[in-house]
Amino acid sequence: MSSPTTSTDWGMLRHVLATIAYRGAKTLRGAPPDFATFTVGNATRTPVQILAHIGDLLEWTLRLAQGQREWRPAEPLAWPAENARFFALLKSLDDFLASGAPLGLPADKLFQGPLADALTHVGQIAMLRRLAGSPVRGEVMIRADVVPGRVGADQSPPVKEFD
Repeated sequence: MSSPTTSTDWGMLRHVLATIAYRGAKTLRGAPPDFATFTVGNATRTPVQILAHIGDLLEWTLRLAQGQREWRPAEPLAWPAENARFFALLKSLDDFLASGAPLGLPADKLFQGPLADALTHVGQIAMLRRLAGSPVRGEVMIRADVVPGRVGADQSPPVKEFD
């Protein structure tokens, strides 16, 4: 049984989604056309497979927040479609949280499970960008303009980047 949802829970989760959107947009922006299928070996996922998995995690988070438990992995789409899916799912989840509907799972469980996993996978895509010869510049993320509710591809420019 979950405890009652508080405005702090919704606010924290919406900030997490905005963080995923900000870091995801930075990582996806400017990726070379052939990056989607880049591989470092037979036992690793390609960037498009990782992005599809992030989409699956975001869909699952929405279902968990709505009180459902079913995991439904999808077949990866083409790179542009997976990019669009990523931001559309962030928007759907943010809209649900913004509605103030009670959460079907405590906020800390949503964060420690699928949302933390999504952040990890965004980092994997960033690492693959570097390995593919198209690195994403580092950034002092505590200075980033991350705004709850801003979960689309259009994010603020970086405040303080470094190499």
